[in-house]
Amino acid sequence: MHLFPDGQLYIDLRGYDPDQPPVPSELGLAGFLRALGLAGQDIPAEFSERAAAYRSMLAGKRMLIVLDNACSAEQIRGLLPGSPSCLAVVTSRNRLAGIVAQHGARRLELDVLPPQEAVALLRVLIGRRVDAEPDAARMLAAQCARLPLALRVAAELATSSPTVSLRVLAGELADEQRRLELLDAGGDPRTMVRSVFSWSYQHLPAAVARSFRLLGLHPGPDLDLHAAMALSGATEEQARSVLNALSAMYLIQGTRDGRYAMHDLLRAYAVSLTLGPVASMDESRAALTRLLDYYLATAAAAMEALAPAERDRRPAVPTAATPGQRPPVTDPASARTWLDAERAVLVAVTTYAACHGWPDHATRLAATLSRYLVTGGYNSDAITIHEHALAAARRGGDRGAEATALVNLGEVRWRTGHPVHENGHFEQALGILREMGDRVGEARAHGNLALLAWRQGRYAEAADHYDQALAAFREMGDRAGEARALDNLGAICCRQGRHEQAAGQHERALALFGEIGDQAGQARAFANLGWVLKKQGFLEQATDHLERSLELSRTIGDRPCEAEALSDLGAVRLRQGRYRQAADDYHRAIVLFREIGHQASEAEALNGSGEVLLATGQPGGARAQHSLALDLAIVIGDKYQQAGAHDGLARSHVADGNCAAACHHWRHALDLFAQLDVPEASAVLGHLATLGAFA
Repeated sequence: MHLFPDGQLYIDLRGYDPDQPPVPSELGLAGFLRALGLAGQDIPAEFSERAAAYRSMLAGKRMLIVLDNACSAEQIRGLLPGSPSCLAVVTSRNRLAGIVAQHGARRLELDVLPPQEAVALLRVLIGRRVDAEPDAARMLAAQCARLPLALRVAAELATSSPTVSLRVLAGELADEQRRLELLDAGGDPRTMVRSVFSWSYQHLPAAVARSFRLLGLHPGPDLDLHAAMALSGATEEQARSVLNALSAMYLIQGTRDGRYAMHDLLRAYAVSLTLGPVASMDESRAALTRLLDYYLATAAAAMEALAPAERDRRPAVPTAATPGQRPPVTDPASARTWLDAERAVLVAVTTYAACHGWPDHATRLAATLSRYLVTGGYNSDAITIHEHALAAARRGGDRGAEATALVNLGEVRWRTGHPVHENGHFEQALGILREMGDRVGEARAHGNLALLAWRQGRYAEAADHYDQALAAFREMGDRAGEARALDNLGAICCRQGRHEQAAGQHERALALFGEIGDQAGQARAFANLGWVLKKQGFLEQATDHLERSLELSRTIGDRPCEAEALSDLGAVRLRQGRYRQAADDYHRAIVLFREIGHQASEAEALNGSGEVLLATGQPGGARAQHSLALDLAIVIGDKYQQAGAHDGLARSHVADGNCAAACHHWRHALDLFAQLDVPEASAVLGHLATLGAFA
């Protein structure tokens, strides 16, 4: 305290005391004047005179003034010293913006403890058990929202039960409402977490208190102004005022880009209030319905901007009855920005709707978001959303929604390389759609079954499914479906070596996609046509088509298509002898495939990367890449990539003079290529014949 040799003054202003009213400024001044040595009878009666006497007595002194637990700027304004040699420290649950603006105060906002410090506090309070169970300790810190008071109460629970593991204690605290009960500090109202929260809540105006209760119902990690409007049924101006008031009281925290979060314990407290006498279940359900309507309507508007050509494939969505306007999602950039910002929220909202009695919202939201999740490569989120949509559809007996969820879930599992025998979703969907007489849905299911047959190298079966899909799409006038079926038939023809026929189908598909404005379809058709041109030896034209695919896929945010275009460009540049560019293309493709979890496409890019290494005199590195590709291809059941990996391994062994190992791998490659009935089998036969001549 050498900085303040004249001493310090302290007062608890009781701004949020549960039992007593706040200390008036004039009483605070009287106490300070007595502490400074002024006799009681000499203390002025008037507030202004007391303030003047206080400042006069502090003039020239070096003192620390601590104003604890203030409730308003007005309460402390008269207690601030006038002398620059004194320092005032004010603590409050209020931001006291007026003091900052008028008196030049510096605000220091104390957030919850960082994770490491929260665990460190538990270590001090509990002891060695924290180091013995580090994962449980971290979970316990998170469940206490890293709040010092809650951490101390939890530590007391742990020390009072020394034979109970921290993992068991964390399990008991898993349920948020049960957590509030356990963190009641033995019933002491001044250290009960719920009671401490109530000190702030009780000071809220009625409208702000109502909004606080309803905001606690939000199932996501954070929310924005529009979601707050939906929950409370308020106008934009009203909602903004409420958020500002709650933020000023630290009952919510402003996060990034105008978003707000409420930590778990506060949310649990807010939810507990919706079950109390001042609230009703009807009000809570109405608020949640407005919120779900808002997310569904806004997601539908965003997808209309992103993929207008697919509007017939999305469910009909009523306009939300939310006051004010939705966020601007009228163009692709703003639509994608909103979806990216809300993705974690949309996963949580869909899950909540599916599990708590809004099955129609869950299934429609999942179906609406499906294309965004696919093109963004958000496969983990997609699986979570579609699994909950499937469960909701089955609970609600909605057969059409069940089929849609099966198709969407099956597609994600196919893309992420799940073994074909584990993916029975398409067959189940086809059966349901046939029962319902849904011809367009049936055609889509045929297209998806073709994907499974393609993965296993059953090209004739895949072509048959696409032919059936093509006929149905043409019959029903679904031009987007027709274009996709043509494009996929072209890919099968290319794999079988019928390059002219493949090019014709891709060109027809590309024209159709252009007519209906389907940019995602165009990007894929450009890539597929570029691959055929590469097979035909038209390398410059192939490069042009693949670069157009790459540019378009990046523009629309189609990450899988971007990665595939990069991989195909790598193959073209390898053929051109541009090895450095080829290696870079393959590397970027592999990184992107791994980010989005597309194992089948990753195996193909790994094989291509191995070819570049072999061409540049690095057979050992090539072997490593082909071995990785082989392992992946075996896991997902892709025979074509397995055969390609064996072929690459054989040629890497030839480069090292190990003809026996090369022969072993070429025999495997020949067997697989022969099963698939593709042209590559004849090339492998030639290699084996050459090895026979060596022998």
